[in-house]
Amino acid sequence: MNTQNMILALALGLAAASGNVLGGFFVVRKNWSQEFLKYFVALGAGFMLGIVFLDIVPESAQMIGISRSLAWVLVGYFIVHFFEHTLAPHFHFGEEIHGPELHHHSGFSALAGLMIHTFFDGVAIGSGFLVSAWLGWVISAAIFVHKLPEGFAVASLMIATGQGRRRALLSSVALGAATLIGIVFMIVLRTEIRYALPLAGGVTMYVAASDLIPEVNREPKPGMALLVFCGLAVVFALHRIFGA
Repeated sequence: MNTQNMILALALGLAAASGNVLGGFFVVRKNWSQEFLKYFVALGAGFMLGIVFLDIVPESAQMIGISRSLAWVLVGYFIVHFFEHTLAPHFHFGEEIHGPELHHHSGFSALAGLMIHTFFDGVAIGSGFLVSAWLGWVISAAIFVHKLPEGFAVASLMIATGQGRRRALLSSVALGAATLIGIVFMIVLRTEIRYALPLAGGVTMYVAASDLIPEVNREPKPGMALLVFCGLAVVFALHRIFGA
């Protein structure tokens, strides 16, 4: 990667990272009601599942093969299950009688999974500029569009799990920082990471499917369930516009 492409990669990575922060800022700038935040969580659940099945699994399958990729997804899934239901065996997301000390597990698990995903966003941008400036620009544009809902989803989930606005905003900043770290990683090492991405997919899948979806299903209003499909539709739309 020449110096010009390196500067472009870092600049566009910073722009992409700002999308995460903007998404989080949109959530924390206003006093959202708990009921309204639940709709955000439903939207985030569909978005996370879309990322896993349309982005993480296909990309990791290309790197290490479908069988090993799915095996590492399964490992990530049960890592979260172990920590939430073995070390904290009475954990149930959203059940108020347990108090906020257990609610934070889902928020931080989702943050960890999405941070690894956004790290690979940075890897993708860096990889694009290793090939050509044009490819780097195209990848950066596609990644920037989905940065807004990522920051939106993680910040709303952190607030809904009792973490407060400051941690919610910091979580969106952390997503953006992970993108920049991914770019620097590609610039310095130019190597391939094979197992962290499907592991993150398993973590993200567990939080969305086992923690958030059951919470959505407890709500009698059909609008909550429909928003899960809307979150999934966002990912489909991004693929339709920019390609897989």
